[in-house]
Amino acid sequence: MAVKLPEAFLENMKDLLGDEYGAFLESECSLGFRGLRVNTSKVETEKFEEVSPFPLERIPWIPNGFYLEADAPASRHPYYAAGLYYLQEPSAMTPAAFLPIQEGDRVLDLCAAPGGKATELAARLRGTGLLAANDISSSRAKGLLKNLEQHGQGNILVTSESPERLASYFPEFFDKILVDAPCSGEGMFRKDPSMVKDWLEHGPDRYASVQREIVEQASRMLKPGGMLLYSTCTFSPKENEETVAHLLEYDTSFRLCPLPEYSGFAPGRLKHCIRIYPHRMKGEGHFLALLQKCGDASGQNTGGEKAAAGKTAFTCPEWERFAGPLGIRIPVESLRLYGKKLYSLPKPLWNHSVKGLRILRTGLYLGDVEKKRFTPGQPLAMALKKEQCNVCADFSSSDPRVVRYLKGETLTIESGDLGTDSSVSGWCLVCVDGFPLGWGKLIDGQLRNKYYPGWRWQHAAG
Repeated sequence: MAVKLPEAFLENMKDLLGDEYGAFLESECSLGFRGLRVNTSKVETEKFEEVSPFPLERIPWIPNGFYLEADAPASRHPYYAAGLYYLQEPSAMTPAAFLPIQEGDRVLDLCAAPGGKATELAARLRGTGLLAANDISSSRAKGLLKNLEQHGQGNILVTSESPERLASYFPEFFDKILVDAPCSGEGMFRKDPSMVKDWLEHGPDRYASVQREIVEQASRMLKPGGMLLYSTCTFSPKENEETVAHLLEYDTSFRLCPLPEYSGFAPGRLKHCIRIYPHRMKGEGHFLALLQKCGDASGQNTGGEKAAAGKTAFTCPEWERFAGPLGIRIPVESLRLYGKKLYSLPKPLWNHSVKGLRILRTGLYLGDVEKKRFTPGQPLAMALKKEQCNVCADFSSSDPRVVRYLKGETLTIESGDLGTDSSVSGWCLVCVDGFPLGWGKLIDGQLRNKYYPGWRWQHAAG
């Protein structure tokens, strides 16, 4: 075998799988599968399938998921920089796909980094409601924020807090919660052999205690009538069914709910739970359970959906001078200026205080106001669609200037690049095949590069 698996783990899997143990052991010798999930807030799945620069094969249980060839240079294509897709292991796409999101929901991804599930949850909200994405690690939360903003998501709250502290700010606040819990990672041994060392050092017992604390705090933040999806990438019943059983005992208002059924899914040791095994499906190991908190949430927590009574509408002349000529429209009641930084806040946060939390982002960062000028931010560019901005430089993905732009270089604008008067000057949205990449500034036929330095390809993709 490529990876030497712990004997105690193998004995546990024999007990768990019975006659299927041999097939499982054989699957652990294979290389696994690579996946691509389409960002449906930017492009419809069928459209991306038509324009994809890589061969794709549908993942049968994920509506916008595809298997990707191992050598496809997907992270080095301009469409990746445009946020059209997320590279994610196929089984890991399942939790966010199976949490029943509705537009307008308040959703919490409690253990969200690096953002594979959070980006999908936000996309399914389609710019409505709120996605709160949290990771207790500040460094991991920074990567989470970058992924959300690259995918054009602005109805977000990104925090780096303990679940207990979050629960003190958001009692019975969320309609849906995803707990993709930290775990011993048994389902990822063949993909990430370093997980074996962690398993030997800590093992399921340590993670099970952490998981129970997390689901207890998550239960405090869920509205009556709300739904919580618990998932791990491990096989251990201690971390899976036993953690779910603990939640059902801790809060007796919860009940287990059915999940979609697909060929290859294995039943868990509790009714309605699902297990994914690599010998049954083309994906790594995973566990899922969907629970609903009984009760009626009607009329709860509606204050954040309304503008504060008696408050004068916010005005920012610098923003208006920037946005007006470009035709960019942001609801004025959502605007908030914190120091020099201008944001558009999601409705659920208009009147909900988050002061004191460790916050990386509240809403959509629009840009900076300084010296009576407005400088647009990278997240605003990524959140726009080409048709929402009057001045755009749109390049084909095969145009070498796209890569030059992503590397931070100044570009020469040619006739037809703008689709408008080539003598126009000022701020310009830069696109690839109609999908925004960032900002530039037009001066005398030159496009001065304003692509965010931290995202430039010399730093990220070579």
